Amino acid sequence: MTGAFGELCGDVDRAVRKIGRESKCDLWGALGEWERLLSEKSLYERVKAERAARVGRLVEIVSYSKKYRKFFVDTSIRWISEHWKPEPADLRVLSDPKKYILNRGGRIFVALFKGKPAGVCALQKLGDSANSYELSKLAVVPESRGLGIGRALCRAAIAEAKKLGGSRVFLESNTVLKPAIRLYRSLGFREIPVENPEYERVDIQMELALGRRRRGDG
Repeated sequence: MTGAFGELCGDVDRAVRKIGRESKCDLWGALGEWERLLSEKSLYERVKAERAARVGRLVEIVSYSKKYRKFFVDTSIRWISEHWKPEPADLRVLSDPKKYILNRGGRIFVALFKGKPAGVCALQKLGDSANSYELSKLAVVPESRGLGIGRALCRAAIAEAKKLGGSRVFLESNTVLKPAIRLYRSLGFREIPVENPEYERVDIQMELALGRRRRGDG
């Protein structure tokens, strides 16, 4: 079998084999053991984890370079336009990503899936005294959604903010984007009161506090 169905069958097979390896009982004992294991983590969850692991090996996060400028701009505009009209603040930043993001201490990440650009994300330096960064312009092309690419991009941005000595990562979004809000919450972001949003579409602001690395931590 080939294609997506073949890949799914492979995920199921690997998940089932792992349950078998975890069980060390005779047939009847094994059935009871399987029931226990599946009650702790369903077969669906196990298959989903196998799929995520397989797909994850095909995703690579790279730093922005000039060759990705058109993809970054087009993907951002395309995503915004699915729900709203791009605002002046969007157009200003996207008119010159190097000037408005990179030259101001920020970063841009590009996700490659099977070697092809599939998603983007920016980490913008905020002009406050708390050494804060903003997670922005997160977008994944429609054909690559549901593969964990958005999560991989967010993790890369958060890791970079920590590396840069940031104290927190801030973001603005809209609650109509339920999958995105669930993703942010799962990464540790917490809702804060909305104050002076940069975009008219914003109805939620969130932040992730970045813990200081303690001496001796790896």
